[in-house]
Amino acid sequence: MKGIYKSASGAGMLAQRYREALESWPVPSEYRRVPTSQGETFVLACGPEGAPPVLLLHGSSANALNWFADAPTWAGEFRLYAVDLIGEPGLSAPSRPPLGSADYARWLDEVLDALGLDNVAVVAESLGGWLAVDYATRRPDRVSQLALLCPGGIGRQKWGPLLIALLLLPFGAWGRRKSMALLCGTADIPEFALLIQRHYRPRMEKLPIFDDSALRQLTMPVLVVVGRQDRMFDSAGTQRRLARAVPHAAVIALSGAGHLLPRQTRAVLEFLRTKGSSNT
Repeated sequence: MKGIYKSASGAGMLAQRYREALESWPVPSEYRRVPTSQGETFVLACGPEGAPPVLLLHGSSANALNWFADAPTWAGEFRLYAVDLIGEPGLSAPSRPPLGSADYARWLDEVLDALGLDNVAVVAESLGGWLAVDYATRRPDRVSQLALLCPGGIGRQKWGPLLIALLLLPFGAWGRRKSMALLCGTADIPEFALLIQRHYRPRMEKLPIFDDSALRQLTMPVLVVVGRQDRMFDSAGTQRRLARAVPHAAVIALSGAGHLLPRQTRAVLEFLRTKGSSNT
């Protein structure tokens, strides 16, 4: 079985660059290394201790740096726990349990237990959004609020753009940039993201779709933000299914936005303020 990186040297380079980037985290922070049944999980914590806790779950081919620009605003009022997802290019274990199994929910149980969090708000993006919905439908008592940015698993996954993006990859740096621009819907791709694409093997399996009975378990306050021009997920389908199965969800559809949304720092902050999560 292939590892999640294309080479040991590439893995080492990404880890070094990531650690260097974390040193410039915009607010005081601390690192936690949590042992779990899936291997060690890296968590960056920041914000006032004792403030309402918020769990942050990034998307595919990313890590805690996903929240770099949001942290200064959110950490003013909340205790943030930015988790490096297992099997992704961060500092957590390379484990990739089958999507749709209960393994991810058990993993997050172990992470939250180690952090001393019984009940937490969750902010998640893309693949992280899928994991957040999976967890919230299985453990609704542990999730006080759910903010999802272009989440997977609700609207159908689009394969045409992905296939075109894969065909571009062999064309070196130009192909990698064009590939990411196609999928993300913007040409503004960070250099570190391009370095990740050069050395990392992303997940290629299809994200399972949640049925309506599962989505109806999302009884907590829910905010969902999608881009109308998302080339990875059917955002219109996401809206229709939420209207049917989670009618209390607040849904924002951004015109002109693709899968990589403009920062939603303020919208998420206002949502989190509506009902502060509690560590009970």
